[in-house]
Amino acid sequence: MTGLVDEARELLASFPVVDGHNDLPWALREHAGYDLDRLDIAADQTGRLHTDLARLRAGGVGAQFWSVYVRTGMAGDDAVSATLEQIDCVDRLLARYPADLAPALTADDMEAARASGRIASLKGAEGGHSINCSMATLRAQYALGVRYMTLTHNDNVPWADSATDEPGVGGLSPFGREVVREMNRLGMLVDLSHVAATTMRDALDTSEAPVIFSHSSARAVCDHPRNIPDDVLSRLPGNGGVAMVTFVPKFVLPAAVDWTRRADENMRAHGFHHLDTTPEAMRVHAAFEEADPRPVATAATVADHLDHMREVAGIAHIGIGGDFDGTAFTPSDLSDVSAYPNLIAELLARKWSRTDLAMLTWQNAVRVLGDAEAVSRSLSARPPSTATLTSLDA
Repeated sequence: MTGLVDEARELLASFPVVDGHNDLPWALREHAGYDLDRLDIAADQTGRLHTDLARLRAGGVGAQFWSVYVRTGMAGDDAVSATLEQIDCVDRLLARYPADLAPALTADDMEAARASGRIASLKGAEGGHSINCSMATLRAQYALGVRYMTLTHNDNVPWADSATDEPGVGGLSPFGREVVREMNRLGMLVDLSHVAATTMRDALDTSEAPVIFSHSSARAVCDHPRNIPDDVLSRLPGNGGVAMVTFVPKFVLPAAVDWTRRADENMRAHGFHHLDTTPEAMRVHAAFEEADPRPVATAATVADHLDHMREVAGIAHIGIGGDFDGTAFTPSDLSDVSAYPNLIAELLARKWSRTDLAMLTWQNAVRVLGDAEAVSRSLSARPPSTATLTSLDA
């Protein structure tokens, strides 16, 4: 496999990875209170974070959507304020490391960053609770550089159902459809990771622009509600969207689903949020894992999803969204952002062509943002939406 890893690195030098989702900003909030001196990603952060600049370079990352996620336990204006703090964190990272990270708002910006040898840095909001049912807040976040919004996180919002909550409005409410239309008008990508399958279908019925899944895998390969059903994958060619495979073991390895449920229950029993990755929380995880060894995913596990997603959606409609620094566990050979060459090597071993791999890593993600921009230009005569939750969902 060594020769294939070298070949993968050579390919990534020309067509680097666009990763759809990295939770570094939340990790910096939780681990260091946004003190960038305490967790300086110019230094080796192995053992503390999945991400630092040297490992991004080693992994062949050419563009990163930095998640400006906040937990759904934050509601209303508290969620909006916390999202602004996340946005500020990304902006401070870009100001601190200008030789490595290039601000990017458009597909052209992504290409310019690649040409300059820097990592194009975009922002993605994770969860519609971050806008507090406000179209003006949505527009303000777009003005601050947010280029996708995941419609829900793990819990419903008043206007959209999550994959991991009980059905609320049956997919998208009328206000939820208007949110999608306003995102189309702005040129903000509609992200369908985390949402219920009913919400996925409603969004595809509503959206005039391509959608994305920033970090989701195939439900036919691992039957988890966070993953994408085949009927939805099969609609991506007609929509123009891109589904970006995630590396999170409980979403890619069937044997890890029940184990993770037990591990999450153990975390809550010890007073931790189940997504907590602070050192104290990871010690609780380690003790649990010693008593109850976890099933281990690999690059081959992720490649099984990509094989299936390519078959159902087509090569032009898949990408990569690792979810690093947003998960306590990773596949054994995809342990941090330096490891993307291992996945590309696995796909080379499966006889994926260089043309297909270039689309997977770079071209599809750049194209989908450019297509959303083109739709936005076509809708320039449409006025900003003044709809409210009360006016549409009463």
